[in-house]
Amino acid sequence: MTGGPLLEVRDLTVHHGQLRALYEVSLSVGVGETYAMIGANGAGKSTLLRAIAGLDRPTSGSITLDGVDVTKLRPERRVASGIVLVPEGRRLFSSLTVAENLKVGASYARKGPWTISRVYELFDWMRDRRGQRADQLSGGEQQAVAIGRALVANPRLLLLDELSLGLAPAVVRRIYGILPELLATGVTVLLVEQDVSQALAVAARVHCLLEGRTTLEGEPAGLTPASIEAAYFGLAGPAGLPQERP
Repeated sequence: MTGGPLLEVRDLTVHHGQLRALYEVSLSVGVGETYAMIGANGAGKSTLLRAIAGLDRPTSGSITLDGVDVTKLRPERRVASGIVLVPEGRRLFSSLTVAENLKVGASYARKGPWTISRVYELFDWMRDRRGQRADQLSGGEQQAVAIGRALVANPRLLLLDELSLGLAPAVVRRIYGILPELLATGVTVLLVEQDVSQALAVAARVHCLLEGRTTLEGEPAGLTPASIEAAYFGLAGPAGLPQERP
């Protein structure tokens, strides 16, 4: 460990063809922190996570993990270094069983506390249904398997993309309820969440994107509802920027 932030993103710009999805986005995530990205559809949140995971190539800027530049590392090398993504939509192998999906996650695993057996302890229904195909599970169960698949890789940085998308509120509460246990094992969490109230409830810091640009960043306690709304929807204050509490 360098003693500095675990993740640093500096001036990151990403294009999808001619479309600029991110423009000079910077952020810093400390060890053991939960950091939330918010913003409307198309704001660039998923692109940011995919770029950090190595799935989208930046046009410019840099990404460092614990002081080591990983900007040009292939995705599997980033998994081996400790960056693991739970993608939007779960993206399980539908024809494989629960156990087989978890084994896929261990392909590039680091040494650490998370094993398939420990995932079964975290999600107590999973062991008895480990032979069931993924496409026979509910949305919440699939999300749990997707998280378990990421955990068995023993991430240092866990990227969670739209964790609550399409799930019932009770299921969302259960999924978010496991975050303290993840943090207790040394996992740092960077999550994307459209539900602003949920993001504010779990994150130490919140970062808002609008059309690929940063419009707000800070601790939830220091942000007003008006400043968050302005950042989320692009409402300008007197200086032409979203307004924060002094």
